[in-house]
Amino acid sequence: MIRRLWSFRERYRILHLTWFAFFLSFVVWFNIAPLATTIQQDLKLTTEQLKVLAICNLALTIPARIVVGMILDRFGPRLVFSALLVLALIPCSIAATATNFNQLVWSSLATGIMGAGFVVGVRMVAEWFPSQEIGFAQGIYGGWGNFGAAAAQFTLPAIAVATTFLSNGAVNWRLAILLTGIVTALYGIIYFFSVEDTPPGKVYQRPPRHGAMLVTSASSFWAMIALDLGMLLSLGLLTFPLTQLHIHFLQGWQELLCWVFLAKLFILQTYKSWHVNREVVGSLNPFNSDFLKSSKTYPPAQRYQFRQVALLSFTYLTNFGAQLAVFSILPMFFEQTFALNRVAAGMVAAISYPFLNLISRPSGGLISDKCSHRKWTMTLFSVGIGVGFLLMSRINSHWSLPIAIGVTLLCAYFVQAGAGATFSLVPLIKREITGQIAGTVGAYGNVGGVVYLTVYNFTNTQTLFSTMGIIALLCASLCGFFLQEPNDSCAENNATAKVEQGF
Repeated sequence: MIRRLWSFRERYRILHLTWFAFFLSFVVWFNIAPLATTIQQDLKLTTEQLKVLAICNLALTIPARIVVGMILDRFGPRLVFSALLVLALIPCSIAATATNFNQLVWSSLATGIMGAGFVVGVRMVAEWFPSQEIGFAQGIYGGWGNFGAAAAQFTLPAIAVATTFLSNGAVNWRLAILLTGIVTALYGIIYFFSVEDTPPGKVYQRPPRHGAMLVTSASSFWAMIALDLGMLLSLGLLTFPLTQLHIHFLQGWQELLCWVFLAKLFILQTYKSWHVNREVVGSLNPFNSDFLKSSKTYPPAQRYQFRQVALLSFTYLTNFGAQLAVFSILPMFFEQTFALNRVAAGMVAAISYPFLNLISRPSGGLISDKCSHRKWTMTLFSVGIGVGFLLMSRINSHWSLPIAIGVTLLCAYFVQAGAGATFSLVPLIKREITGQIAGTVGAYGNVGGVVYLTVYNFTNTQTLFSTMGIIALLCASLCGFFLQEPNDSCAENNATAKVEQGF
């Protein structure tokens, strides 16, 4: 497969077109961060306001991944990804024409939805690749697409400086941001006319009901509700820094209003989930004779265990959630611990995460494909994450800098390879709801970032690393005991791949 990866034919063409779509969605998602100091000076923003923008940029990604997953399973990745890319022009235009802080807040909230683009490509790749190649393909998709965030860091400041002649000598951050929206929207049109949802002759499977994830047992329903609650609580955590910052972006009553809104949203989501799965759950009215009595039992061929979704959500919280948190603080950690300058500290962070991710995430998926047991691959990667972070928690100024960098790189490899192994399993659970499963698992990566950064805000770097290490080891033990080796739910792909000799 590695040799054929560069052929740009058939399923490999779909893979390249899709990871680049994801790449552009991440460029848009992170287009303000590399220009933040310039925007701050131009619009007279405070440092606290920049922190608010960073929080707003993350906030809607969590629910957006769930909603986009539902839409995706119904309408297919071709239409959904194309529409998402075209709509990127709206928040980019708002940011490019912003004259005050409030306009940037609305832009950041809308831009956060672009982070949901990841979910769409997961299903597209799953439709086109057989199960024995799914891990490597998803690793290429995720690892290379994630590099869009780093590409924004490197290219947008250069574009803004190179086009100063169009803005009377000022750094042209507005044009740089607007260009990301224009290029992404144009690519959305190209993508729509260049891909198909499935290979020729294969039918795109849709869930029989829409509005919430379909489960096949009552216990799975309650586990799904618990996962929904966890996501909404993590959104609630985002309100705390908004009330504690000096600008008081949210007043006390506004924070309470946010929590009331989240509670109502949880009730609505619970009702929608029950409505879709009412036959396996029964009535929720305790005065009804059918209270919690199932009226339908799925045949074995149609069942799946929701605990698989829950475990993979936990693994993605452990690996990708840690990646989000660590990349945010790693430059400052090396700068303060080893008295490095900002450029050198930034290089350590860039090599450890954006650049290493180009190789490590695909390799995690490839190892999962080649090993006979995906379950134990996931378990061992989680052990590596745990040991790696526990070692990082011991780093101090007395360490040799090369050894500290080596430990950081080793830990980063396990974190990113673990993310690749996670999404080698996601498409194998239940085909017709792959988008919703990927949305839930992907959202928990962002939940992990929120939780870990909250821990960091109240403690220090060493405590954060120790916490992430302990949680990863707990995750490894749960995977070892409860993660189930997937059935070959992609048999259709395998049969197609055998027939298509030139594929």
